[in-house]
Amino acid sequence: MGSKSVVDMIEASSEVHFSGFHMDGLQSRDSEAGQTTTSMSKNMDKQPFVIGVAGGAASGKTTVCDMIIQQLHDQRVVLVNQDSFYHNLNAEELTRVHEYNFDHPDAFDNEQLLSSIEKLMHGQAVDIPNYDFKSYKNNVFPARRVNRSDVIILEGILIFHDPRFRELMNMKIFVDTDADVRLARRIRRDTVEKGRDIGSVLDQYSKFVKPAFDDFILPTKKFADIIIPRGGDNHVAIDLIVQHIRTKLGQHDLCKIYPNLYVIQSTFQIRGMHTLIRDSLTTKHDFIFYSDRLIRLVVEHGLGHLPFTEKQVITPTVATLLPGVNAGSVYSGVDFCKRLCGVSVIRSGESMENALRACCKGIKIGKILIHREGDNGQQLIYEKLPQDILDRHVLLLDPILGTGNSAVQAISLLISKGVPESNIIFLNLISAPQGVHVVCKKFPRIKIVTSEIENGLNEDFRVIPGMGEFGDRYFGTDDDDQPVVAPQQ
Repeated sequence: MGSKSVVDMIEASSEVHFSGFHMDGLQSRDSEAGQTTTSMSKNMDKQPFVIGVAGGAASGKTTVCDMIIQQLHDQRVVLVNQDSFYHNLNAEELTRVHEYNFDHPDAFDNEQLLSSIEKLMHGQAVDIPNYDFKSYKNNVFPARRVNRSDVIILEGILIFHDPRFRELMNMKIFVDTDADVRLARRIRRDTVEKGRDIGSVLDQYSKFVKPAFDDFILPTKKFADIIIPRGGDNHVAIDLIVQHIRTKLGQHDLCKIYPNLYVIQSTFQIRGMHTLIRDSLTTKHDFIFYSDRLIRLVVEHGLGHLPFTEKQVITPTVATLLPGVNAGSVYSGVDFCKRLCGVSVIRSGESMENALRACCKGIKIGKILIHREGDNGQQLIYEKLPQDILDRHVLLLDPILGTGNSAVQAISLLISKGVPESNIIFLNLISAPQGVHVVCKKFPRIKIVTSEIENGLNEDFRVIPGMGEFGDRYFGTDDDDQPVVAPQQ
C-alpha cells in the first residue's frame, strides 16, 4: 500500500481532529425525506458554545460567570453583559432619571446585543459598549473589543426574556438567590460603588427592582436548563457545569443541535484507522482489517445506549460475612438488554454483521434492500425481518450516511412494522451533515452513532472526503483499473 507502512501512517496521525460542519452555500432539493442539502462551504469554523446566565439583580451572576471562566482557563471564553447594552437616556429622561426603570425589558437595546452575539457566533470581532452609570450613556468610555471565542457567556437579568436569545443558547443557567440576600448585596454595591444613599436605593428597589423581578425576571426561570441556588457559593453546581461544558466543547457542532447524535471520541488510533481506510492505495486486506476494527468500536458504543437492568452476582472470591461463615463476594452490576436484533441495509450494511455477532451472541439479523433511483428517491426491493421485531430494540447497520434517503426509507419500514422510533439505533462509520439533518429532523427519537462527521456532499451527492464505494472495497468487487469514486447513500 504505497511507501508508508501501517504503523507509520497511524503514528503520523498526531493532530487533534474535528470534522468540519459547513453550511455556507447550502443548496437544497426536495425528496421524500424532506430537504436534502447538496453542498457546503469548507471554511466555517466550529460554532462557539453559548451560555446564558440570568437571575435577579445582585444574585451572584457575575461571580458564577467569573468562576466558570477561571475553570475554563484553557479555552477562549468571552463574557458579554446585558448591562452594557442599556439605551442612552435622552435629555428628558435624564431630568427624571430616578423614575426610570432600568429593570424593564424596554431599557435594553436588544437589537444591538443580538447583532453582537450573532457576529461573535460567526467568528467576527465586535465592539461591546461600555455603559456609564453616571452619565447614563454608552459613548463616554471606549468600547471593549471582543474577539472570536470557544465559549460565549451572555449574562443579564433579562437575558431569557427575549426568545431570540434563548434560541442561540446551548445552556441556560438561572442563579437563584434569596431576596433578602440580593437586597443586602444591592445596598452595599450601590452605596459603595455608585455613591447612592440607602434611602434612594430602597426607594428604587420597592418601586422598580422588586416588581420587575416578579413580573419579568422570575417567570424566565422556567426556561433554565440549570438552576443554581446560592450563586457563587454553590461550588458543586459550578464544577458540574464546567465539566458538562468541557464535554460539549469536545463534541461536533451537530451534537449540540441534535442530542440523539453520538460521535465516538476521536483518538490517534481512530484517526489513524480512518486515514488507512480512506487511502485509495490501501490494499483490500488492510481495508477490511481496519474497517472491522472501527465497526467494532461503533457497535460497542451503540450497545452502550441500550437499556439495562441492575443485577447482583456472586464472585468466586471468598468473603467472610460472619464468624465462621464464608461465601462468595457480591458484585453489583447490570444485565444486558436481551430483546435485541440487528438489521443490515444490503449490501454495505452486511459488512457490520460480524462485529455485531461478535458482541451479541446468537443475535437475530434482518435484511433490507433499497434500490437507488437516480437522485429522486429510493425503492424498497426486499425485506426480511424477525417476526417479533416490534418487541425488540433494533440496531440498524449501514456504514455510510450520505443524503439520508436510504436511512429514511429503512427507518420508515421499521416503524411501519411496529418498532417504536426510540427503540432504533442507527450505526454507521461516517455521516454527512446533510444526512444527519434529514434523519434527525424526521426521526428525532432515534439515536445515531458514528465514528466521524464528514465535510458534506459534492454536486453528485457523494460523501466527501468519504472513502469510496464501501461495499465494493470491502467485498472486493471494485474495478482496480478504475479511479476511486464515492457513490454513497
